[in-house]
Amino acid sequence: MNEPQPHRVSDNIILSADSYKQTHHKMYPPDTRYVGSYLESREGGEYDTTVFFGLQYLLDRHLAGVRVTEDGIREAEELCKWHFGRDDVFNRPGWEHILDEHGGRLPVSIRAVPEGTVVPSGNVLLTIQNTDHAVPWLTNHIETVLLQLWYPCTVSTIGRILRGLVEYELRASGVRPNDIDYAASFALHDFGFRGSTSTESAALGGAAHLVNFEGTDNLAAVRLLAAHYGAKEPGYSVPAAEHSTITSWGEEREADAYSHILDAYPTGTVSVVSDSWDVIRACRDIWGGTLKDRVAGGAPGRRLVIRPDSGDPLHTLLECLGVLGEKFGYAENRFGYKVLPGYIRLLQGDGITRHSLPNILKGLQLGGWSAENVVFGSGGGLLQDCDRDTLRFALKCNWADVNGEIRDVFKRPATDVSKSSKAGKLKLVRSGGDYRTVRSGEPGDDVMREVFRDGRVLERCTLDGVRAAVRADVRSS
Repeated sequence: MNEPQPHRVSDNIILSADSYKQTHHKMYPPDTRYVGSYLESREGGEYDTTVFFGLQYLLDRHLAGVRVTEDGIREAEELCKWHFGRDDVFNRPGWEHILDEHGGRLPVSIRAVPEGTVVPSGNVLLTIQNTDHAVPWLTNHIETVLLQLWYPCTVSTIGRILRGLVEYELRASGVRPNDIDYAASFALHDFGFRGSTSTESAALGGAAHLVNFEGTDNLAAVRLLAAHYGAKEPGYSVPAAEHSTITSWGEEREADAYSHILDAYPTGTVSVVSDSWDVIRACRDIWGGTLKDRVAGGAPGRRLVIRPDSGDPLHTLLECLGVLGEKFGYAENRFGYKVLPGYIRLLQGDGITRHSLPNILKGLQLGGWSAENVVFGSGGGLLQDCDRDTLRFALKCNWADVNGEIRDVFKRPATDVSKSSKAGKLKLVRSGGDYRTVRSGEPGDDVMREVFRDGRVLERCTLDGVRAAVRADVRSS
């Protein structure tokens, strides 16, 4: 007997929009021919700069190629009829025009700053307009998909701030300059796949994390970057225990569990969660007692990373460091901060957010420990502790061509002038290292480039190029 097949949601650009977008084709002024809109992170957000990243994936995934089909039109028409409870909403002639005249490709042009560019808030990041005068409504129909750029841009922006913080703390606590780049690249590990709202959000947010760092357990992000950003090895991980691999042995055989893991992975780095019962006891009596000689006498390059997973992060780390320093000894670096032997480190993967990490790093330094003793992992705090308002992202119409007359279009709400939008055709210019948004007719070359036109991606970037741009900015800021 054949099993019923599950219903699959179609990849339909007509329906990949807020419901009310279906009604807007009747609302523009008569004889409107072209509509232009722009994307920005408005001033007043949590950070005063924005890393631009993620557009190439969104173009590939949602806009490039043939996007309008007869089946898609039929599906959308049927849905809109019952969804709105009326049959005068759906724009069948408009979508049929795109199918018939453009082969189902979307007749829009998108200009954008290069991915990896770090732009001060309040500046244009992207512009979009229709290229066929018969479909002016199409420009802002695509807003719903394009505005999802807020997510990878925000995660990349937060990552850039944290990368700079980590580099600063490594430098301040005595790590030698030649070692800082490598240490910082693996200082913050992505544990966020399971806590994300979907596989796609995990992939996109995790990819944004890897713009600034190289450690991840998020395979969805690795696959996205390989498929869409030409990345061969975008992120790395190590063998690591979870609680089930420890607790399945039973508390009385905790030492056996750890010993077995050391046998299973005798070379390289292995991470072992050690607080299933009592992390301080584990550090003192098992790692620093029963298994001390095995930890200290491992193969060259072998490193044990002990992971606490509960309690106050700073207090727990300082306690663990104190015990491990007593059991294994430590050296003092050039600035007098304590450093455990190279074969043992700590991984704090609980309670790490952009708000807690600065205080933890400072607390380690005040406790006399170099930042190189600890690496961090973050899950929900890395990929879920932000929203569109973190950087105040918005996509707004800024000009329209009505029967050949170019009109400035803008909003200026009396109740909140911070939500005012820009008017007129725009470009982004750079002078003396500063970015400014100006009208398109003013002097200066536009930093934005046309990356998409009529269903085709015109320029492509790589993860290596994006990383180089962002990291150069971290070091210069």
